Amino acid sequence: MIERGSARILVVEDDASIRLLLTTLLEREGFDIVAATDGEAALRSVVEHEPDVVVLDVGLPRLDGLEVTRRLRANRATRTLPVILLTARASIDDMVA
Repeated sequence: MIERGSARILVVEDDASIRLLLTTLLEREGFDIVAATDGEAALRSVVEHEPDVVVLDVGLPRLDGLEVTRRLRANRATRTLPVILLTARASIDDMVA
């Protein structure tokens, strides 16, 4: 379980208003927040900031959230890092992917 005040969350969202909403709500709950705006920045931030969990938008520029997740799972150092995927996509195929 991730405890408030000691956990770092990486929020990866290209939409500024959604990113602000997520970071504000999580900071109010006592979490340390790091933010990134695209998939490439997310991968750099994981190495630099060593988050305890990643909240990741699926529809990102450069590298989408699914590719970021694949790369995290392929890396021995990050394969067990918890990832929460956010998406506005509603099709069954998108959810299965």
